[in-house]
Amino acid sequence: MNMLIVSRRSLIFLVLIYAWPAYGQAPLEKLRLAYSAIGGSQASFWIPYEAEIFRKHGLDVELLYVAGGGRAAQVVQSGEVPIGLFTGGAVINSNLAGGDLVAIASSMNVMTFAVMARPEIKRVEDLKGKKVGISRFGSATDFGLRYAEDQWPVKRQRDFAVIQMGGVSDVYGALRAGALDAGVINAELAILARREGYRELIDIAKMGINFPTSSVVTTRSYIKRNENTLRKFVRGFVEGVHFGKTQRAPTISIMKKYLRSSDAAMFDELYEMYITRNIPRIPRPSPEALKTVLDQIAETDPRVANLKPEQFIDARFFQELEKEGFIQRLWK
Repeated sequence: MNMLIVSRRSLIFLVLIYAWPAYGQAPLEKLRLAYSAIGGSQASFWIPYEAEIFRKHGLDVELLYVAGGGRAAQVVQSGEVPIGLFTGGAVINSNLAGGDLVAIASSMNVMTFAVMARPEIKRVEDLKGKKVGISRFGSATDFGLRYAEDQWPVKRQRDFAVIQMGGVSDVYGALRAGALDAGVINAELAILARREGYRELIDIAKMGINFPTSSVVTTRSYIKRNENTLRKFVRGFVEGVHFGKTQRAPTISIMKKYLRSSDAAMFDELYEMYITRNIPRIPRPSPEALKTVLDQIAETDPRVANLKPEQFIDARFFQELEKEGFIQRLWK
């Protein structure tokens, strides 16, 4: 009987010892995040969420998909979701319209898109009178198509119609269904499209454009009210990038879950493209990438002629992390 009592006491003691950190910590803070595409450029949100790194930093995250950078920007500007992952170009457009979006980090500054067309379209001139799909106006796919058009003899409105479809997967689905003649899709869908016989009109990634394809964006008003929440978030985000770059197998498993595929060869290629090469090791916001957008907008809008990319960035969180040595400790 005494042995039973001791065993029970020991068990209770062990439970309390191992559970003590949970009781000693403050309750997790709820935070909603939005990502804007079903593509590897969004993996820097998926990884810390699935690996429970956000929870480690005190956040109970709800991860939401909002198709297209333009739509995601509207959702963040409205306050419905306080932080989003989408094109930095939307930050500039929002501010020009009176909004207060601001970039606090950068997931990817390379355009990993391709313009894919139906097999009967042999060259870009064949797009005359045709329909070309993007996710949404103001999204990275929209900007990517505009850069491609700079090299083409055909132009939107004059020669072909540009149709917004919602997300890149919607663009690809409409292309396959015959509702579009061509479309801007991400690298993983382009791999599938080539296998199915669609024609690549241009690989935008090879244009070498430094563009804020996937920026981490919030509002200045949210920062003012929730600065400590954003500190927790940025810590989790930065540690998530480190996890992705150092934990290949679990990262590929996470990507497979969100991209809903088990194609091993494709994911080896996508891991190298996104995680190894194109997601920066230190994902601070990039003035150089935002300048690319400003230069393009300046061609048609004189209001941006004297604007600086730093006006659309809040770098305080990375400055703090670097000052305290958090990033250096991760990578030592």
